[in-house]
Amino acid sequence: MSKTRINISLDQDLADFAKIFAAENRTSVADVITQYLLSLKRRVEGQSTEKILSHPAFGKAMEEAQAKLRNGTAQWHSYDEVFGD
Repeated sequence: MSKTRINISLDQDLADFAKIFAAENRTSVADVITQYLLSLKRRVEGQSTEKILSHPAFGKAMEEAQAKLRNGTAQWHSYDEVFGD
């Protein structure tokens, strides 16, 4: 899908938060806003993500990931190892 540019004005503290949040999550402010708008669009169109969240396989995968994090057996990888450079 082709992309278009939208200019928005935000309060400085909110813009600063968005930049910090994006950096901490290794993404861009544009991606944060895109994900928010996609979520809002799905809700409006009745395509809630609740189906994904309630799927048994997804729930099991989340429980397994949480267990690994809690007991210290999670294997950590750098961003470059996962996504390359």
